[in-house]
Amino acid sequence: MPLPRPRRPRSSLRVTFAISFAAVAAVVTLLVGFLSYDAAAGLVRVDQQTVFSEVIHDLRNQVRQQPLGYQDFVSSDPDHDGPSDDLHRPTRTDVQILRPTGAVADAGSPALPVAAAERRMAASRTAGLVSRRDVEIGEEQFRMATVSLGDGRGAVQVAQQSSDIEDLLRELQKRTALFVAAAIVAAGLVGWWLAGRITRRLVRLTGVAESVAATGRMDVAVPLAGADEVGRLGRAFDGMLGRLARSKDDQRRLVQDAGHELRTPLTSLRTNISLLRRFEELPPAAREELLADLEGETRELTDLVNEVVSLAAGQGDDEPRMVTSLGEVAHRAAGLARRRTGREITVTADDTVLEGRPAALQRAITNLVENAAKFDQAGTAPIEVVVSGGRVAVLDRGPGVADEDRHRVFDRFYRAPGARSLPGSGLGLAIVREVAAAHGGTVFAERRPGGGAVMGFTVTDAAPVA
Repeated sequence: MPLPRPRRPRSSLRVTFAISFAAVAAVVTLLVGFLSYDAAAGLVRVDQQTVFSEVIHDLRNQVRQQPLGYQDFVSSDPDHDGPSDDLHRPTRTDVQILRPTGAVADAGSPALPVAAAERRMAASRTAGLVSRRDVEIGEEQFRMATVSLGDGRGAVQVAQQSSDIEDLLRELQKRTALFVAAAIVAAGLVGWWLAGRITRRLVRLTGVAESVAATGRMDVAVPLAGADEVGRLGRAFDGMLGRLARSKDDQRRLVQDAGHELRTPLTSLRTNISLLRRFEELPPAAREELLADLEGETRELTDLVNEVVSLAAGQGDDEPRMVTSLGEVAHRAAGLARRRTGREITVTADDTVLEGRPAALQRAITNLVENAAKFDQAGTAPIEVVVSGGRVAVLDRGPGVADEDRHRVFDRFYRAPGARSLPGSGLGLAIVREVAAAHGGTVFAERRPGGGAVMGFTVTDAAPVA
């Protein structure tokens, strides 16, 4: 049954990144645009009002300091330095002169409205009084002030257009809004482009992971470029795929090798079971031989199944690591081997400790001792276990290890020519190698001076107790 194809996400990381980038840019641009417009509008309005207030203030001081009549403002001055000309210079102001009766003596451009308040200012006996109001002339807005000349000599009206400033500010507002919109669109496009560059390797890595999930194939190219988190993720994923592929190959080889090795005891058992049908017809010696053969084959088959299960289970990888004394582990393994083999086993160990898996280490040492007992069948000398630093060695007085077998005795199901007639699963020393590798060490097999073999393993991070 084919694996279901993984569902594609509704929204990609690129879209999410681009939208987030545009949203952040929108918030920042709106905030900056609003604050900039508000500050500019405030400055412009305050500046215009300040100029207008200064004009009115100067006019009041002028009419209070010296008596001036409306004629002084009406009469033209060829040098353009008269009172009326002074009112036009600071800014674009409109000036209109009123007679004492409130009638217009010199109209402004445009003409300013004259109401009761302005007529009272024209007839006022006090100089420098001011009347202010906002007026609308045509479709334009003006701020207007009327200053009395005093002693019933008329009044001067000064107006400043405010609608043009507001038009300018509205135009500024529109341009600010267009700028904000353009900035948001540009941020979205830049975010889309930038997200594409940032997530390109992540998208490729996601595609590889989806391909592995859909097909189960692990021989795929994984993007490894970059020293950032995406690059580290790619390298970690590639390493994980490599380990999974190696584990899959190891399991496949283990099953194939185990199937091959299981055929021999199963064939022998099948033959012996067929002979059991004629058990009563066999002579007593043949019966004893048949039963012994059945017992031996059953034991060998049990050992083989146990070793295969142990290797397939990963050699106790779930066992927690703890501070372990190699000497204590060696003594426990030697005691177990004495009960199983009945051989004399001596242990020489220092106080070396390491952080490891004690059950796995004990299994490795036990396998080494039982392997030595199997080959040293004479039993004239004790089997020695020596623990020194991070090195565990088992010494025997058996036939030793041939040079051509030294690098293969720890392979799975390997049997040296001289050991093929002996019982065993062919996996005991392979387990020793697995345990040593799990503790960062290696295995070794050497000739022993005077005859015999020295076999064992090393571990890392081992140190004597202070």
